[in-house]
Amino acid sequence: MPGGSPPPRSRRWPLGADGLPLAAGRTAKRICLPSYMIGIDHIQCQPPRGGRPASMMLSPTVVPHRAEIEHAVRRLLYERLQRPMPRAARLPHPLVANVSARHCHLTPRAVAALFGAGHELHPQKWLYQEGQYAAEECVTLIGPRSRVISNLRILGPCRDLNQVELAFTDALALGFEAPVHNSGDIRGTPGCMLMGPAGFLELPEGVIRAAPHVHLHPDDAAFYGVASGAYLHLRVGGACAMTFDRVLARVSPAFKLEVHIDTDEGNACGLAPDVPCELLP
Repeated sequence: MPGGSPPPRSRRWPLGADGLPLAAGRTAKRICLPSYMIGIDHIQCQPPRGGRPASMMLSPTVVPHRAEIEHAVRRLLYERLQRPMPRAARLPHPLVANVSARHCHLTPRAVAALFGAGHELHPQKWLYQEGQYAAEECVTLIGPRSRVISNLRILGPCRDLNQVELAFTDALALGFEAPVHNSGDIRGTPGCMLMGPAGFLELPEGVIRAAPHVHLHPDDAAFYGVASGAYLHLRVGGACAMTFDRVLARVSPAFKLEVHIDTDEGNACGLAPDVPCELLP
C-alpha cells in the first residue's frame, strides 16, 4: 500500500477432520491426524550410532502415541469452545484399530530350543500395548503340506504357552485347519513344526486363527458397559463398510483401548488410516 504499511494478514488456523481449529505451527502438523490409527505407526526403537539398536533397549521410549495426543487435544478444544462433545471424544481413551499380521508367542523354553540356551528376545518395534513388542527374532513355520512360512515374527515378551496366530489364507496355504479361538485357548488346535537357527521344535497344539478382540482398560469397559468375556460390535466405515458382531472384550488395568483383527479381515473391510471405526455395545 503506497505511503503506508500493508494491512495485517488474518491468521488462519489449521482445522482437524471435524472442523475444529488446531494449534498453530509445527504442533498443528503433528496433531492434525485421522481419528482412527493403524498399527504401522507404533513407536519404534531407533538404533544408536555404531551400536546394536532395539536389542539394547529394554523398554519403549516414553512418547505418547499420536492417537492419544489427538484425543487429548480434541477433548480440550471441545471444552474450550463449549461445543457438544461427540461420543468418540467422550471416550476415556482413544480407539485404535490395528491389523495383526501372522506371528507367534513362545515360552522361554521354546526360545531356548530354537535359538540356543540362555537366548533372550530382542525388541525390534514396540507395540501399542505397553511392554509388548515385535522381536528381532523370527522362525520358520512348517505346515502339513511341507510348505513353509519363513520369517514368522515372534512377539514378546515370552508367555507361558506356545501359540501361532494365522489368517485364514495363511492356514489354507500351509494345509492347517486352524479354528477360530480366543488367544490363549489352544485346546483341540493343530500342532506344527518350528525351525530356528539352533534347532527344531514340534508343537503338539497351538495353531489358531485369533478371534477379533478388543483390549480395554477398566475405564473403557465401564464406558461401554461390558465385562471381560463379553462381545462388542465394531463398525467400520469406508467403501467396504461392514460390522464385526463378535469382538471379544478383554479387560485389564494394563490395557489400552485397541481392536485387533487379522490381515484377511482388515483387507475385507478396507481398514486404513482414513477409515472411520466405531465400537458399539
